[in-house]
Amino acid sequence: MTDHFGIQESLKKLGIQPKNLGASTGVNWQESGETFISSYSPADGKLIAEVQLANKDSYDALIEQAQKAFIQWRKVPAPQRGEIVREIGNALREVKADLGKLVSYEMGKSYQEGLGEVQEMIDICDFAVGLSRQLYGLTMHSERPGHRMYEQWHPLGIVGIISAFNFPVAVWSWNAALAWVCGDVCLWKPSEKAPLSGIACQKIASAVFAKHGMPEGICSLIIGDYKVGEMISHDPRVPLVSATGSTRMGKLVGQAVGSRLGRSLLELGGNNAIIITAEADMDMAIRGALFGAVGTAGQRCTSTRRLIIHSSVFEEVKTRLANAYSKLVIGNPLDEKNHVGPLIDQDAVNMYLAATKKVMEEGGKVVVEGGVLKGEGYESGCYVKPAIYEAENHYQIVQHETFAPILYLIKYETIEEAIAIQNGVPQGLSSAIMTLNMREAEAFLSVAGSDCGIANVNIGTSGAEIGGAFGGEKETGGGRESGSDAWKAYMRRQTNTINYSSELPLAQGIKFDI
Repeated sequence: MTDHFGIQESLKKLGIQPKNLGASTGVNWQESGETFISSYSPADGKLIAEVQLANKDSYDALIEQAQKAFIQWRKVPAPQRGEIVREIGNALREVKADLGKLVSYEMGKSYQEGLGEVQEMIDICDFAVGLSRQLYGLTMHSERPGHRMYEQWHPLGIVGIISAFNFPVAVWSWNAALAWVCGDVCLWKPSEKAPLSGIACQKIASAVFAKHGMPEGICSLIIGDYKVGEMISHDPRVPLVSATGSTRMGKLVGQAVGSRLGRSLLELGGNNAIIITAEADMDMAIRGALFGAVGTAGQRCTSTRRLIIHSSVFEEVKTRLANAYSKLVIGNPLDEKNHVGPLIDQDAVNMYLAATKKVMEEGGKVVVEGGVLKGEGYESGCYVKPAIYEAENHYQIVQHETFAPILYLIKYETIEEAIAIQNGVPQGLSSAIMTLNMREAEAFLSVAGSDCGIANVNIGTSGAEIGGAFGGEKETGGGRESGSDAWKAYMRRQTNTINYSSELPLAQGIKFDI
């Protein structure tokens, strides 16, 4: 095929050849299973490669390998672990353009967003390097004389990472970089809809570990469908499972992990809203809503699904958004003149079409009509037009997260009503308010304000920085990844008491003399 955007050269540089690939066990590839999945690009519908799925035997081999690697890796001083992660970040810098192109081509997000995703990986590596010298515990005063108390943190063991197609590499790095500096080892199951991006990252990271003489198993990848996710979730040898995906999937993972008293870190669905008040900077509000709604073709967990707009500016917002949508250029994500790329596959297109039909059945009104694009450049069948509807928050379809560029406009009268509408969905990931009124902003951030894990003022709902903890509440799962003190999820806390006296007093003054 004609390679207008140099994707074949980028694949070659990343060690991804358009041929059959096996499941990774570290540096090498292991033949396993008899089933293959095909990775097609939603950009042009063409086959990139076929990937061999792992089976139960190869899964058990990976787990055994990871267990052995953990014994060695946990003894490496944390700053030395950080140095290796720093080198992984540098290796990612060297292939940023090529890896960003693969992410864009395999997943469908714009090339700029693909580059941004690789930059997130680099940033979290930098964050983890500093963290490797800051795994702090606390000291406490003992009630007993001649005693000292403190707490320390130890690694857990194997961290199972189940990631989604929409961020095929960044979310893995959020988990892996922190887990590695904490002394854990990682087993990663990338989305079967974007396996090649995962294979590329595995090659990059495992080469750095090998250069330092580290054992295979610190960094492992397994390609498979939901059955592999089930193996990880039910496996008591995996003390922590970090899963990103739908609420339905997360409930299954949480139930399975909880039944064995393991730990789960869940990043699930979002139904994110921006409140636009009468005192908003309207230019800023339109820009924030536009990218939030159509960036990644609406396939971010933080994508803006709802605009809650004060009645006095409702018509202005509606008109300006419709005008902005008319200027969007939809097409191949590798072409930087395009704003919006494709949905991931035909199933996503069908869900998009079902949602546009459902909102009309429930009483919605068309502001910008959607539809599937056909013709030259749209041969994959995955390109759709971003759509806008007037709606009510109680509509069943509005309460549901549709992973597509569909935006609902909802009218409000008071800030209290707006916050209630914002909170009136099962999900609780990201939220935002556009206002220059300090009282409105503070009300939104107060204890009676947004119930989401992320609440922004005068920026949109998407585009989180790695310095802050990322995650949400309610059906979003309650997990936290990336920055702040999210590292504590990957370690176990231990309280220590040291008696340096010649006596043995009991706590609470209990006497037990014989």
